[in-house]
Amino acid sequence: MAATLVDERQALRSACTVFVGGHPRQLPGQELIEIGEWCNSQGYEADLYGAGKLIGEFESRVAILLGKPSAVFMPSGTMAQQIASRIWSDRSANPTIGMHPTCHVENHEQKGYAFLHNLKPILVGESTRPILAKDIKSMALSPASLIVELPAREIGGQLPEWDQLAEIKKCCRERDIRLCLDGARLWESKAFYDERSYADICAGFDSVYVSFYKGIGAPAGAMLLGDAAFIGEARVWQRRHGGNLFQQQAYVAGAAMKFDQRIARMPAFFERAKCLAKALSSVEGVVVNPKSPQSSMMHLHFPASVEAIEAARDEIAEVEKLWLGAPRGASGVPGWCAFEISVGENLMTQDVNMVADAYRRLLEGARGIDHAARSGA
Repeated sequence: MAATLVDERQALRSACTVFVGGHPRQLPGQELIEIGEWCNSQGYEADLYGAGKLIGEFESRVAILLGKPSAVFMPSGTMAQQIASRIWSDRSANPTIGMHPTCHVENHEQKGYAFLHNLKPILVGESTRPILAKDIKSMALSPASLIVELPAREIGGQLPEWDQLAEIKKCCRERDIRLCLDGARLWESKAFYDERSYADICAGFDSVYVSFYKGIGAPAGAMLLGDAAFIGEARVWQRRHGGNLFQQQAYVAGAAMKFDQRIARMPAFFERAKCLAKALSSVEGVVVNPKSPQSSMMHLHFPASVEAIEAARDEIAEVEKLWLGAPRGASGVPGWCAFEISVGENLMTQDVNMVADAYRRLLEGARGIDHAARSGA
């Protein structure tokens, strides 16, 4: 996409006053002032190369919540997951890592695991559903580690049932496969599992990665968790990756000050997602995946081209100052495209029927644009 079009759409989005997905965005100066005031109120001093009260307390806090002995804050999940995979492969002298066909590591990180660590992928399961125990049992070769994403973003936030998750953990133990949790959106999973604790969910995973800028709404940052020896190695690899920054207080404080409040809101976000899905089920032509959300996110599939959906979305944004999101591209069915909705504070203030009607009008507008393109009008 040409830079001018990107700039135009960014300006169009910035001019909107109503947003469907995610949390309200703050101006950089406003957010940094808020972070600074919070640090002052807590009496924190600057961290230094990953050491200090602020970062240490937050690592301990998350480790306790997830039931893991140790943790290390990192700038990104990309770094955290590559490091985890490298450690498990080195320990077993096995360069293969297992992952779902839609795994972020495979599809959105320019194959960093291969170029930086010479690791090789084994794709596990079907692209339209989560990894199941039967997929692990059917593997001809055992990878050093297996990445399981909870929830799986590229398939609308789907999750394995609790009994199936337990069976996945059991299969990995029996085959001596280290189990790695891609918990980029782990915070959104707890409500689906009948309010089982995060420690219960993470039990049986040898390493856990969580993100703080998605559901929590921090500026950036991630955490990698495991036993003390594993995290000790991870800190060495963090240094090798250039991720042991001189100071990280803006990232750490940005996550820490919002953490408890946003975690407490996850059940409400989940219920709101289910309400929206129900409202959308009455919109002819729109397919919600999954039909009943399993986390506070979902995908909407439209029988229209990406280009037409974008154009119709831009028209609604310009006229109504309502931003409906960005299509994720083709949905796998010719002539269809997909939208992603991650429910956060924005949707909590919107009428779900109004939102559903907006997506109805979006589809109507896109179909008209596609029809005009086909007829040469």
